Amino acid sequence: MSQVLDTSTVRLSPLGARPKPLRLRPKGWTLYLFIVLAVASAIGMFVVDSRELVGALGLSLMLWMIFLRIPIALATAVPGILGMWALRGFRLVESILGSSGFSDVASWSYSVIPMFVLMGMLLSATGLTDNLFLAVRRCLWWLPGGLAVGTNLAGAGLAAVSGSTSATTYALGRVSIPEMMKVGYDRRVALLAVMAAGLPGQLIPPSILMIIYAGIVEVPVGPQLLAGVVPGILMALVFAVIFVGIAVVMGRKGGGSLNRADRASVGQTLLSVVRAWPVPVLMIVVIGGMLSGVFTATEAGAAAAGVALVLALVHAFRAKSWTAIRSSLWGTLNTTGMIFFLLLGAMLLSDMLTLTGISQLFADWISDAGLNRWTFLLVMMLIYLLLGTGMDTLPMLVLTVPVLIPTLESLDISLLWFGVFAVIMGELAVLTPPVGVLLYLIHGLTQDPQVNQGVKFSLVDVFKAVLYVIPGALLVLLILIAFPDLVEFLPAMSAN
Repeated sequence: MSQVLDTSTVRLSPLGARPKPLRLRPKGWTLYLFIVLAVASAIGMFVVDSRELVGALGLSLMLWMIFLRIPIALATAVPGILGMWALRGFRLVESILGSSGFSDVASWSYSVIPMFVLMGMLLSATGLTDNLFLAVRRCLWWLPGGLAVGTNLAGAGLAAVSGSTSATTYALGRVSIPEMMKVGYDRRVALLAVMAAGLPGQLIPPSILMIIYAGIVEVPVGPQLLAGVVPGILMALVFAVIFVGIAVVMGRKGGGSLNRADRASVGQTLLSVVRAWPVPVLMIVVIGGMLSGVFTATEAGAAAAGVALVLALVHAFRAKSWTAIRSSLWGTLNTTGMIFFLLLGAMLLSDMLTLTGISQLFADWISDAGLNRWTFLLVMMLIYLLLGTGMDTLPMLVLTVPVLIPTLESLDISLLWFGVFAVIMGELAVLTPPVGVLLYLIHGLTQDPQVNQGVKFSLVDVFKAVLYVIPGALLVLLILIAFPDLVEFLPAMSAN
């Protein structure tokens, strides 16, 4: 594997606040092989005389471009443009880029994206999210495995407002792993707590992944966000039970020490809760506002961003520094631009796949194979786990979802429900050994002496810890497959 992908290093932000994504770079002969395959796929799209083959070559071109570390937006837009050019001529491409390039993205529903991104940036830059972990930790000191449970619950809140599992994992890992080491946790339990922390937050609003999925399948953003609430809470509770069970079975190594030195006074606990109030209150405003019908998703995002901006201004006046606000605004511009470019690329790819008919061909194949809802979803679990060994969540969504839409409709699988399924599997896949991108980020983080507190963390420890994450997440998925109403009753309640 080392000859194909270089995963020996994890690059972290020099500011220590946000990790740079792990880059799995092709090296040597694999680099030239991927280039040749990409060029051959592009040329082949203009040579073959079957529209289905054009679609298949377009998907293969996207795959090789992703392996070459070309930005996802380009890796989806280029095959879409070339495929439509090969099928209908360049005039169609000009027409779509001239009209849909603006109209499809300039949507009222998508204006929620910069609002939620700005909210997360402001809360993170002003340190308000750090207060959430401290408050949860102090409130749960009495619970067996309370620090691990607190890391999990805080991670749900932080990932929800940040929209990035890697950023949440990095930020929580720097804070929680040293604390767990100090009170005697086994290193694998500490790793498990950090790895599981980001999973629920990608489901609980405001989730950027859910918004992007809604854009790909063209469903309303508000119902899609609400669809993730119950699964996100359920996943957080499942992992909390797992941590308590580990603490009961393993004793001090599984749950740390409960001696008085680990406790905070009542006054300190109340103070930390007061300081942490913005994050849970903003989540309640967003979810409650959409559920009650007071806000649309866009209005909820605007309200949350407005409150976060006021809090950031108060912080700036107290600190006599505008650095946090300035960096948040710049980060929002960069992130929003990336997301909208990605949405445009996904739309171009989807248009191309519709023209080629490959999506319908796949749906017909599923029907002819006699796969029912359960077997199809089990197959998709395996596919996502395999894809996760080489790519991040966003590429997986963009690669698979446009192809699957006709199949989902033929099997009577709700697009809202499948959004939750796809996000869970995408996030779980990036934790899948041997090349799950988050595994190497966490391993790199634990090599910092300030984090490991003198305890040696090996890559094998990381791989062993993740084996406890996968069954917990799959259990939640099986529950959601058996009881799909857990996903859809909140969107239905909001509609009524």
